[in-house]
Amino acid sequence: MKAKNRDQSLSDSRELDGSYDQLTDSVEDDFELSTVCHRPESMDKLQEQTKFTKKELQVLYRGFKNECPSGVVNEENFKTIYSQFFPQGDSSMYAHFLFEAFDTNKNGSVSFEDFVFGLSIILRGTINDRLNWAFNLYDLNKDGCITKEEMLDIMKSIYDMMGKYTYPTMQDDAPREHVESFFQKMDRNKDGVVTIEEFIESCKKDENIMQSMQLFDNVI
Repeated sequence: MKAKNRDQSLSDSRELDGSYDQLTDSVEDDFELSTVCHRPESMDKLQEQTKFTKKELQVLYRGFKNECPSGVVNEENFKTIYSQFFPQGDSSMYAHFLFEAFDTNKNGSVSFEDFVFGLSIILRGTINDRLNWAFNLYDLNKDGCITKEEMLDIMKSIYDMMGKYTYPTMQDDAPREHVESFFQKMDRNKDGVVTIEEFIESCKKDENIMQSMQLFDNVI
């Protein structure tokens, strides 16, 4: 039974990265299993549960496995990978918030499944799906509403990530001004917090937000 599960794990992994080769010997099999601590679900399941094609999943898996040979990524590795895209600033805090959003099981690691489920929503989800995901990112303590303090933490992390070179004349109070503008638009009943209903309604009425969300449609 264990041998069958072992063979199925290898088969699923190779189907994902398109690297299956019947000539691969058992020594390589043993090495691969010993270095990988998490096996992704089968291609069919991932196709059913996401909006990616088989080819797209294979491309994503190759990239994921290249960066995370063990099959999962912890927060520190995630921050290191993410920092490569923003060398001009400090992306560590924003990467922390992003990691929390991808780590849906709250077990301190992001698997390939976690990664593609989140990416499928961001890139291929409906407007409501994407806005719900964004709200969850901003709702840091997951209590169902966004406070000014939470949004300020997010905005500061974004400004830090973009770096001083991107905004050389930016004042220190710019993130707070951005938050005040955000709440003026979205906190409809002026109770000091933004609910998911207020967030989605306000975003849908904002032409700039809607246009920016459409930029993701053809990323892959």
